[in-house]
Amino acid sequence: MRAHARMPFSSDLVLPPPFALVTLREVGDAFAHATSIAAEKGAGTLVYVGRFDLAEFAVVLEPDEPLRSARRAFFAGMSALADSLVAHAPPETPLAIEWPDAVTVNGGTVGGGRLGWPRGADENRPPAWLVFGAMIRTVAMNTEPGLNPLSTALEEEGFSDFTAARLVESFARHLMLVTDSWNERGFDAVARDYLARLPAEKGTRRHIDRNGDLLIALPGDTDVERKELLPALAKPSWLDPKTGGPQA
Repeated sequence: MRAHARMPFSSDLVLPPPFALVTLREVGDAFAHATSIAAEKGAGTLVYVGRFDLAEFAVVLEPDEPLRSARRAFFAGMSALADSLVAHAPPETPLAIEWPDAVTVNGGTVGGGRLGWPRGADENRPPAWLVFGAMIRTVAMNTEPGLNPLSTALEEEGFSDFTAARLVESFARHLMLVTDSWNERGFDAVARDYLARLPAEKGTRRHIDRNGDLLIALPGDTDVERKELLPALAKPSWLDPKTGGPQA
């Protein structure tokens, strides 16, 4: 068990353009609020909930391709989320993504990402908006650190000077970098970065299909395993429906 100084809460964010900040009180729901205002506020709107124990935020996107393929923006968001954590992690801290949406540090889940879009949107037309939302546990509340090896918090893993506000600022910058990479080099560049975060499986070849499904080719096997994205997005693996936060 490691002890670290408490990370101070801060609600002051400095976001690069074109992001526009919307701040909610601690009882707010960033993802729900972002989806409710997405049509009105538009791309770049970033909703942030000021909490001590969680980094909780959601950003509005406006894709220019059909919903069926536009959902791949989820991988851009996940890559930016992972990159922002790695940039501030203690040296050699293992950080991974569990397909498709959970983020782990030293093997323990700290949270993850999710994606929303307009109900009833046509799969073959660009949606009016997408919302990428994320929660990362910064401090373990009401639990003994190290008690559950399947979950952890940034404080426990040595992110002692890293606040929720700093994570959101870092995410915004990294999302811009990932988006620029997609625009300049195509989605394959985003897919490579995302796939590199998945736990290694020796000898396997992995690819993200145009609809976001994960395709896995096993050594010596001509069959390809398909893991579907859409059903997974409907029920985030890391989210506790009772508490509305990451699984403890």
